[in-house]
Amino acid sequence: MQVEFGGHRYLFVNPKYKGKYFPPTESGQKREWFNYGGDKLWPLPEGHKEGQWPGPFADQLDDGEYKLSVVSQNNSCTLHLEGPSDPETGLQYSRDISMGGDSPQISFHAVMSNTSDHPIRWSMQSVTQYDTADSRNAANYNPDFWAFAPVNPHSAYTDGYRVRNGLADDPSFAVSEDWFTLHWLYLENEVWLDSDAGWLAVVDDSAKYGMIERFKYFSTEEYPGKASLIFYKNGAVLELDDRGMPVLRLNNPEQAPYYMEAEINSPMIRLDPGSSYALDTSWFPVRAGKGLISVAPAGVIERDLVASLRPDGIHISGSWGVFFPGNLHAHVFDQHGVERSVVELESVDPLKTVELNRTIKVSSEATRIVIHLHDQRGADLGSLGEARIAKPEKDS
Repeated sequence: MQVEFGGHRYLFVNPKYKGKYFPPTESGQKREWFNYGGDKLWPLPEGHKEGQWPGPFADQLDDGEYKLSVVSQNNSCTLHLEGPSDPETGLQYSRDISMGGDSPQISFHAVMSNTSDHPIRWSMQSVTQYDTADSRNAANYNPDFWAFAPVNPHSAYTDGYRVRNGLADDPSFAVSEDWFTLHWLYLENEVWLDSDAGWLAVVDDSAKYGMIERFKYFSTEEYPGKASLIFYKNGAVLELDDRGMPVLRLNNPEQAPYYMEAEINSPMIRLDPGSSYALDTSWFPVRAGKGLISVAPAGVIERDLVASLRPDGIHISGSWGVFFPGNLHAHVFDQHGVERSVVELESVDPLKTVELNRTIKVSSEATRIVIHLHDQRGADLGSLGEARIAKPEKDS
């Protein structure tokens, strides 16, 4: 599986298995994993105890034959994937993947069903493997690959995140002002977040392309290990040899390819026989760099909106990447919250970064401006931010 936007390829495709397929491991055989790359569904929790999935490995869920059917090919295109039943977990996966003709948004409707004859309890995990190799030289990793997510202000984790595997002081990770940053380095590590914002961002700063993954967070539900999302970095592993000396294992891309997993978890769900549960997620390919500071309904914010009063009008500026094509509008409000006017600004395209820098004429009673993105039919697609109008200080 690959996703391409503006010529930029996002997903890791394992050259070792490209164009190949190996059937699931038979019962009694040594368990193997054929990591083809791309995007997949896995169960949680992982482990070797009862009620845990001993993966990843080539079972029916990860490596079984999924039947493909076309659901629609009109204004939107939807494909349906129906997987086989897995006797060990009692699970069966299916997935609808949809794209519209008017935006690069990709929507996923994933369903896990209980095909066993007894109740089971699992979380379903959307796992996306992003390519972190240097596009100019695949022998090297990309030194400008990043991931971001808001930290839960009431996090159950001491630092807002938990290092599940790998170095606890991995220099890849940082938190500042409730903002988690991952700068990809070639060290294997897995970090868990109980982020409640409902989105994560992945950015290739060298190419200025990003991907926003959205999901719904359920504050009253139990998540596996309390984690709503997980980042996994594939890479070299620090271990002790038989003399107790530290050594690096898997420290070359043939043994440990360059990729990072962004994983979105559903809550833990009890499924009675024949019942099912759905996880809905969306991807938004976008132009973005490591300067990304937030995600809005209609795009990403790289520089906040600023509005200031000048003799010739209101000067507004800001920088965004948009999720949809359309037109930017400035919605102008007075001090009572009454909308006084709407000013059309410019047309925008998801393939181009928006750099707004202009002066507009508005009512003298204007105190606040909100930037919205409207589609070609005029429908409001959401906000990109707002600002109060700053007025120059009067001389004393």
